[in-house]
Amino acid sequence: MKVLVIGANGQVGKQLVELLGKSEHEVTAMVRDTDQIPTMEKLSAKTVTGNLEKDFSHAVAGADAVIFTAGSGAHTGYDKTILIDQEGAIKAMDTAKSLGVKRFIMLSSIIPKRLADAPESMKPYYAAKNRADEYLKGTNLDYTIVRPGRLTNEPGSGKIDAAVSLGYKSSIPRADVAHVLFETLEQENTYSKTFEILSGDDSISKALRNV
Repeated sequence: MKVLVIGANGQVGKQLVELLGKSEHEVTAMVRDTDQIPTMEKLSAKTVTGNLEKDFSHAVAGADAVIFTAGSGAHTGYDKTILIDQEGAIKAMDTAKSLGVKRFIMLSSIIPKRLADAPESMKPYYAAKNRADEYLKGTNLDYTIVRPGRLTNEPGSGKIDAAVSLGYKSSIPRADVAHVLFETLEQENTYSKTFEILSGDDSISKALRNV
């Protein structure tokens, strides 16, 4: 499968690209800056430059699947959060639809059931993620929305909990999130589903089979 990773230079994105680069899939990493290309090539990925704030249809053309891991980051302002996490994601969906790409995986976040309960600094982020997720649910794409809890840089354990709703009871290593995105790619039982993931007791394969 030809897989495009949008947000390939992010912390989860790099680990996902590495997994895909070692698999039978053909991975293309979309990066914003040319100085990021050597890193992606070391991970056995093809590269393409693209900017979510501009036309990046050339990057999506020819892909069988798109995995969106891009994010504006914790220290950006409201405008950039909307541009990347909401509008950039929606543009990626629309571009995939227009080019006949069916499989679309969205890396989102566990979102408070009431946005009013979120910390003030996080409300724009959660609102943007929620808007993008809801838009994806309304498309005809074979989508999966993966919502991890608080991300850490601890080594992955390969053990998670996955369910429609888990809440904020724990965190999850970025390495495990990357593995979830990788394993979700071809699991048809995850199509048209949204689920939360946290560190847990089940193997990633078992947890995904049961979502």
